[in-house]
Amino acid sequence: MKKPWQFVAVSGIVAFATLAFAQSQEGESPPSAPAVTTVHPIAFPHNTHAGEFKIDCQYCHFSAERSVDAGVPPVSSCMGCHIIIRGRNKPEEVQKLRDYWDRGEPIPWVRIYKVADHVKFPHMRHVAKDAGALECQECHGQVEEIEVIEEVEQPLRMGWCVQCHRDNDASIDCTVCHY
Repeated sequence: MKKPWQFVAVSGIVAFATLAFAQSQEGESPPSAPAVTTVHPIAFPHNTHAGEFKIDCQYCHFSAERSVDAGVPPVSSCMGCHIIIRGRNKPEEVQKLRDYWDRGEPIPWVRIYKVADHVKFPHMRHVAKDAGALECQECHGQVEEIEVIEEVEQPLRMGWCVQCHRDNDASIDCTVCHY
């Protein structure tokens, strides 16, 4: 009869080897994985709209103050101005907008910012005027200076968010973001 400690020892070694192998594989991507580039259907110039014309972020992203997501504007919001304005710098991009309008199709924007699925980030809690609102730039960078939006340097990771909560005397209870 084999001794029970041998079974425990072998099981432990197998578990340890499996864990070590799994950890060695984390973060590695296949050698043939292509670089990810963001190609938007329309090269929307944030620096023109938010910068030069000083259009408030929430004019276009109107659901940010009352929803979990900031959302993207419907084509009709854009056409409110572009029915008249042809676009002096990039008329070809305004024409793409008009084409979506004429076809009655939404613009298939490419999502730039997304937190992990196990994280809840309600925009409304962060931009609410009565709750010490954060400026959009605190997380999204100086969008009024960016021509075509891309993710900025801020690492939207847990440590960065926890530090922001500490700096702003907000709760760091796990259930605030993980519910």
